[in-house]
Amino acid sequence: MPETDPRPGATAVPEAAVPGTGAPLQTGALLQTGPLLETGPLLETGALLETRELTKHFRIGGLRGHSLHAVDELSLSIGEREIVALVGESGSGKSTVARLLAMVYRPTSGEIVFRGRPLGDLRSRRDVLAYRSQVPMVFQDPFSSLNPSHTIGHVMARGLKLHRSELGRKERDAEAERVLESVGLVPARQVLRKYPYEMSGGQRQRIGFAQALSYRPKLILADEPVSMLDVSIRVGLLNVMARLRDEQGVSLLYITHDIASARYVSDRVLVMYGGHLVEQGPSEEVLHDPVHPYTKLLLSAVPDPRARIAISSADIGEPPRVVDPGEGCRFRWRCPVAQEVCSRVTPVLVECAPGRGAACHVAAPAGSGSIRRAGRAEAAPLGPVAGA
Repeated sequence: MPETDPRPGATAVPEAAVPGTGAPLQTGALLQTGPLLETGPLLETGALLETRELTKHFRIGGLRGHSLHAVDELSLSIGEREIVALVGESGSGKSTVARLLAMVYRPTSGEIVFRGRPLGDLRSRRDVLAYRSQVPMVFQDPFSSLNPSHTIGHVMARGLKLHRSELGRKERDAEAERVLESVGLVPARQVLRKYPYEMSGGQRQRIGFAQALSYRPKLILADEPVSMLDVSIRVGLLNVMARLRDEQGVSLLYITHDIASARYVSDRVLVMYGGHLVEQGPSEEVLHDPVHPYTKLLLSAVPDPRARIAISSADIGEPPRVVDPGEGCRFRWRCPVAQEVCSRVTPVLVECAPGRGAACHVAAPAGSGSIRRAGRAEAAPLGPVAGA
């Protein structure tokens, strides 16, 4: 039977089974529906969160040093009840995007809008905590994200004190047990008494996911959340992510190198390269019929046991130059179809099909899907996929 809660505004969601254990899955217990952060109506595009030309540069080499372009003019949107996969090779800027959305980094330029309110308007500590409770992050490295001098119970309770201060001590303990069981860490009471060094890397990663779930979020920023788990547990957590979307309406930004898991769980795929968004669209369409040459190269790197063994590789050229890169396509040194214009003009994301976009002078030249502003071609905004 679903649990009930005497607090106003709380709803219950039916239980399911923890994969591989048969224990009840408590992902649906006591979802507080009222947002803590005062926000406006959803954007006209229907987006829960949206970035507008988001840019992050890092200064390197001292006062007269150089500028590392980690993210450049990134515009994306995440809708309600949607899982968006952000894929790309190491160094493409995916984790930097997550840290910008989590307010760990300040953007160099551009803005982030959450439920109609720019994050630049958040001034008080209360508003920042309220935002972070609704948009928590699961970090990529579970070894550095947990305090080794405290037990798992202390770590969980500390987060709940900050982000769900209405809970008493017994309620915090019960909530911690529920979310640990939801990610397959049983018996939860015994796990709460352990220290991080007593847990494996995969178990620590699941604890990070349980922390995010305990805050009753609207959007979870999941930075490689299953990269350190074995295959059987990985599928179980991906199913948990899907249930959170379907049963509780939680959206996720799922950062991953694993194309197969992105196809399995995501509604849309965003492909990044060298700090730029190079392609986006519905998962099945992008992965079955990629437009951008880099997306094709990325898919060609996925092992196929049926393919013939080839000595040569389609991946040639140099890695992206992101330190003082200048104008031009950052993929041109590896692109098999690069042209002269690619070294002079930076391509922008244009709509190449309904709900799809790509940034390529050859595969998706600027045309009817782009808008000219101040003499520069800019992509028409692409909202979430209909029905997401």
